[in-house]
Amino acid sequence: MLELRQQLKLSQQLIMTPQLQIAIKLLQLSRLELMDTIQQELEENPGLEEVTDVAAEEQSVEQSEAVAAEKPIKEVTIEEKINDNIDWSNYLDEYNSSGRIHFETEKKTALNFESFVARKESLNEHLLWQLLMTFQAKEQQRIGSLIIGNMDKDGYLKVSVEELVASSNSTTEKVNNILLLMQTFDPIGVCARDLGECLLIQARHLGLNNTVVTDIINNHLKHLENKNYKALSRALKVSIEEILSAVNVIKALEPRPGRQFSDEEPQYIIPDIFVYKSENEFVIMINDEGMPKLRVSSFYKNAIKRGEKISGSAKNYMQEKMRSATWLIKSIYQRQKTIYRVMESILKFQQDFFEKGVAYLKPMVLRDVAQDIGMHESTISRVTTNKYAHTPQGIFELKYFFNSSINRIDGEAIASVSVQEKIKQIIAGENPRKPYSDDKISKLLKRLNIDIARRTVAKYRERLKALPSNKRKQYYG
Repeated sequence: MLELRQQLKLSQQLIMTPQLQIAIKLLQLSRLELMDTIQQELEENPGLEEVTDVAAEEQSVEQSEAVAAEKPIKEVTIEEKINDNIDWSNYLDEYNSSGRIHFETEKKTALNFESFVARKESLNEHLLWQLLMTFQAKEQQRIGSLIIGNMDKDGYLKVSVEELVASSNSTTEKVNNILLLMQTFDPIGVCARDLGECLLIQARHLGLNNTVVTDIINNHLKHLENKNYKALSRALKVSIEEILSAVNVIKALEPRPGRQFSDEEPQYIIPDIFVYKSENEFVIMINDEGMPKLRVSSFYKNAIKRGEKISGSAKNYMQEKMRSATWLIKSIYQRQKTIYRVMESILKFQQDFFEKGVAYLKPMVLRDVAQDIGMHESTISRVTTNKYAHTPQGIFELKYFFNSSINRIDGEAIASVSVQEKIKQIIAGENPRKPYSDDKISKLLKRLNIDIARRTVAKYRERLKALPSNKRKQYYG
């Protein structure tokens, strides 16, 4: 038999309040994303405004209050009184009482970047100018434009001649003739279909046709890639000296002719926090340079303080916007305070790094900082993502200070980043004619009291973008 029943049940659950949602969202934003969010909120929320000149604003408020006392402004169609149940003074006090600030903010002059950046000429524009100067016929210009439109940023043609013929409704002979002529355009090597053709175009331009250089490019690029110079010498029946001379010529050629026309602009990192040493003590300062100073709308606050009557819908609208502005301001303050506390904890754990450099970085995980400042690991993860610190050792992302540990033969563990730095130093100091293998590097590290396997050395070497020993080897005639 089915029946309906009602039961009372008590339970506890975590509810994400709007204020908590805003705080979490702002915490994981980068500096640029935060400024975009603030700008968007300033445009959409009339209850939020930016403070431009605090002294002038205070003077203006005093004058307006004095004028209001002399000549009260008549209200327009105000019929409803403010509900006494709404404690507006308490609501405003909540915003005004932000508490004592426990961290300093950076007031240094902004970093000097380029004020004006000229737009670079693109590869397509450069080639199109040469095309129009070379060909007069409309059909030739149309085919040439089609070729330019099908090139990648490195200057390589990404479609076949057959596809160009089909797209242009022309003949294979015409397309080939135009393509061959365009391959002589500046920069030399553009419009090639692969690396071999790109290098051949440049070699012919240098007058090296039918030489050892072109023989290697045409038939033995694999041996060249592997630096198997003895196999090249046997295959081409020339001396090692001639092979090395030809290899040096090929090394001087440009494998990506369109690189100089790259439109990628440099991305400058503006640190969120500064760490510098002053009188044998490290000082942490939040970088507030360029960050808008916010407050709840003075118009709304003055209207409430003067006891103006507000209609129900207007009152709800003002209350909602002022609450949203207050939450945003408090969340930004909490974000800066949390970043400061995390940096303070990192500084405590990594004191030797800030004093002496990367080689002294210690192993550290998110849990270490989380337990130190009494926060959850997920919060630390959000704080350290896309946040940068300017230190005496350079600019680093906060996540850089968290890394795994490598055991020492004797003594405490060492950070994996420090091990990578030692591998980089070993490779930089090796004999170019006899580079160290991964196994040899592993043995050298053991002599430095670092217990690391060959496979781990190979992984770190690849992370450092260093080639294997057989490809690092340099030959001399």
